[in-house]
Amino acid sequence: MVPRDFLLAADPGLVLAAETPVADPAPTKQASTVMLLRDDAGPLQVFMLRRVPTMDFAASRHVFPGGGVDPRDAEETPWAGPDPEVWAERLGTDEAHARMLVAAAVREVFEETGVLLASPADDPGGDAVVLADDESDRLRESLVAKEVALGEVLLARGLVLRSDLLGYRAHWITPEFEKRRYDTYFFVAALPAGQSADGRTSEADVAEWVRPRALLDSFAAGDALLLPPTIVCLEGLAEHASVGQALAGEPLVATVLPQLVLTDAGPAVRIEPAP
Repeated sequence: MVPRDFLLAADPGLVLAAETPVADPAPTKQASTVMLLRDDAGPLQVFMLRRVPTMDFAASRHVFPGGGVDPRDAEETPWAGPDPEVWAERLGTDEAHARMLVAAAVREVFEETGVLLASPADDPGGDAVVLADDESDRLRESLVAKEVALGEVLLARGLVLRSDLLGYRAHWITPEFEKRRYDTYFFVAALPAGQSADGRTSEADVAEWVRPRALLDSFAAGDALLLPPTIVCLEGLAEHASVGQALAGEPLVATVLPQLVLTDAGPAVRIEPAP
């Protein structure tokens, strides 16, 4: 990854935060996010949410579905595809942590979009299951309210989590000057056949399929707000003409912890791989 600066001048809130000395950086919260893709008569599309203006983090910005890891993501979860040991190697962590991150990715994308990356236990390599709308809504509400864990939901319905439907693409840590900080792993997945993404979540006021380059152009024109991780991920997606191309391979992922720097053009965050 080539070092790159993102100016803060266009975002007064970030400029103020960046100019305030940080004596004791806030701890990071583990998080997983998913770039959900589909092909649609042209270059691929990715499902995006625009967070409501009242959010404490990334307010009014377009983001990929995702969120913080829940401790119950570590509970027993029926599993198909590469096992946690394989994912631990991919993510550069231990097996328990890898299990939590993958389970959180599947849970979060289901909670926020209704897309469930799971299959019947008796056909773990087949098509992802398609739930009835009323059952899907009920399960999503229960998960959001933390009444049940993802593992319970899958076990009760004879389903298995499909880790093979996920790919790993990026790892970003929120800069130290932010009040809320996340240690986020970015995954990619194709929209399963027969399923649709609806974006029914209280955290977003817009949910839409977008072409990566079109959203980047809107950002450049000042019509959309994006954080650096989202920009870089969208740029990567824009290089692919199809979902198949975007899912192919296992690219080397470097951890990125943006640093505050002062440039001739003003304060900026600089991205480069962490040592």
